[in-house]
Amino acid sequence: MGLRETKKQQTRTAIADAALELFLERGFDQVTVADVARRAGVSTNTAFNYFATKEDLFFDRRAEAEGHLAALVRERAPGACPVETVRDDLLAALRENEPMLGLHPGAIRFWRVIHDSPALRAREREIGEGAEAALAVALAEHPPAPATATGDTDSLTPVLLAGAVAGTHRAVLREIRRRVMSGEPAARVRDTVAPAALRAFDRLCHGLHAAGATDRRVPHP
Repeated sequence: MGLRETKKQQTRTAIADAALELFLERGFDQVTVADVARRAGVSTNTAFNYFATKEDLFFDRRAEAEGHLAALVRERAPGACPVETVRDDLLAALRENEPMLGLHPGAIRFWRVIHDSPALRAREREIGEGAEAALAVALAEHPPAPATATGDTDSLTPVLLAGAVAGTHRAVLREIRRRVMSGEPAARVRDTVAPAALRAFDRLCHGLHAAGATDRRVPHP
């Protein structure tokens, strides 16, 4: 990275850090972009050059969040199950106390800011939808198994599978948030959520019915 790019990244980080400080102090709706610019020591126009909206100041890692599951699927080892890949990444994050999961004391303040702002809750839903859409594209480009010789593929299956996988992933994160905000110790949250997440993803990977169950075909009208 050149000097110009390094300076731009430093400026972006400084603006995002100043914004988070203010949002945690006052709440999202009580802070303006001008307030953030003053705290960061830049002009309001400069702040908007780096962040198009105030919501982007709060969710400054939106692109990373939206692309994470898709990147896991694209970069998985040849022949690896995409569901297992997402599962293993989540379980590893739980074991390693990944900060993005929110298993630390400061996370409660962050989540309360979201809870108190309709605009942030709406943006959080948009990010979830974006992650699911990106995952669907990745699954279409890198399907769970090679296409059959007869070309037995369709465009809808990746969309539906992405909904199931991304939905399960979001549900795990919501449960972590709920438990942490209720005051449950982080270690207990991990010990409770990790095995439940493992079971849920395994159901997706291996099917909801036991092996050897009779074929359940869609009935014709």
